[in-house]
Amino acid sequence: MTVVRLTGAPNLAPLLARGALLSPLKRVKEGAAVPPTRLVLPNAAIDARRLDSYRRVCGLTAARGVLPVTYPHILGFPLAMRLMAATDFPLPLLGLVHTSIEIDQDRSIDLGEHPELTVYAAELSPHRRGTEATMVTEARLGGQLVWASRSRYLARHATTHRAPDEGPPPAPEPLPVRDEWTLPGDLGRRYGAASGDRNPIHLHPLTAKAFGFPRAIAHGMWTVARCLAEHPADGPLRVRADFKAPVLLPGRVTYATDGPRFELRDARHPERLHLTGEVR
Repeated sequence: MTVVRLTGAPNLAPLLARGALLSPLKRVKEGAAVPPTRLVLPNAAIDARRLDSYRRVCGLTAARGVLPVTYPHILGFPLAMRLMAATDFPLPLLGLVHTSIEIDQDRSIDLGEHPELTVYAAELSPHRRGTEATMVTEARLGGQLVWASRSRYLARHATTHRAPDEGPPPAPEPLPVRDEWTLPGDLGRRYGAASGDRNPIHLHPLTAKAFGFPRAIAHGMWTVARCLAEHPADGPLRVRADFKAPVLLPGRVTYATDGPRFELRDARHPERLHLTGEVR
């Protein structure tokens, strides 16, 4: 394991450019491994204006004195990008699709605090549509782990891997619908500006089509944050979200919830499930 301590958050623009240049040269190989590098950023800075933009685009209004439970992921995203844009990262950066996230928050992070962030790639695993990488982000205060996430990103490519033939899983019963949201065509660009995630699949129909999507798609992390805005809470939390199908922009979705569970579905085609999640 190699630990690299940074003096500041990496600049995302050159990382995106480097990742774009390297992506066509990368081919996933059988038995590939993630690099053993851990990036550590002491005293991560929180930009109040950028945080306000993030809150607005995600519909977050509660608990303004603490970070939203999803926001440490945003703080750690430049570090994750540096790892995924590196020459030794085995998956191409462009076109990576966020498939799931798990968050364990032991306590809220106050706006005036400066957590130490650690980001690393934990593993690669086969997927029926390609290969998934698991990226871990950890936030510590005073040396104590207070927040951690595990995100999975899928690189789609031809593969010989086949899941066990157990038949399609039973479709979950829809949860009670609480609201319907109309999503504008520029949502990906607005969230990208607030979060720093400017993956081209989210920004414009033309760039999304280059990666097999008919239109730009919403960020998975926006869908999670927007749903959690309807579950205002701070302190100890456990969140799990699975991204089932992309949300095309512009579009309309229904938000549904039952206790700790929540989901998003296509408003016009309710059988199309976009997101399932749970918060406790």
